[in-house]
Amino acid sequence: MYNIVFLGAPGAGKGTQAAAVAQRLKLVHIASGDLFRQAVERGDELGKKVKAYLEKGELVPDRITIQMVLGRISAPESRPGVILDGFPRNLRQAEALDKALAGQGKAIDRVVYIKVSEPELVRRLSRRWVCRDCQVPYPAGEAGVSEKCGRCGGRLERRPDDRAEVVRKRLKVYFAEEAPLIDYYAGLDRLVEVAGEASVTEVTGQIISALSRKEPVAG
Repeated sequence: MYNIVFLGAPGAGKGTQAAAVAQRLKLVHIASGDLFRQAVERGDELGKKVKAYLEKGELVPDRITIQMVLGRISAPESRPGVILDGFPRNLRQAEALDKALAGQGKAIDRVVYIKVSEPELVRRLSRRWVCRDCQVPYPAGEAGVSEKCGRCGGRLERRPDDRAEVVRKRLKVYFAEEAPLIDYYAGLDRLVEVAGEASVTEVTGQIISALSRKEPVAG
């Protein structure tokens, strides 16, 4: 088993790269947002708890998110390994996830950090379109307000919080939480840093190459 975490600021292309690399390496792509939606759709006890938090506009507690992640990692289809996208988001979550995984004899083997400069992140986020239903982002030039999402068919729109001045504030908060997380994984010798300002295909190739030079540390 090869478990990987993908990190990157909003606009870094983390979700796109996580999906592409998962396909190339035949791993399961686990996005926290998808886990929440699937739980709500199932309507089981866990799904009802998740729905209650989301409807109130609150963050789903770490313990519930970790429970969902562990369940997916333990599923038969995840046997080759997984790529986690969107979790952990901070040091507290990373430490809790490591502790929970250790209880199952598992670990995070590698952490891919897609590094993109702040000016480029602001440029990307302030020009992108987002599906209002599944929240998949589309870079400027790839979508228009009359177009539909290629994933779920939902309408594409511009998010109010993607204005340049708002984006800068969001990034400031993100980097404040991300720095300790990067240091944590670097200290464990799990971090792989990749420049994320090339084309999507080039970045994917860089990630695959970087991972191939690092053997799994657990499994």
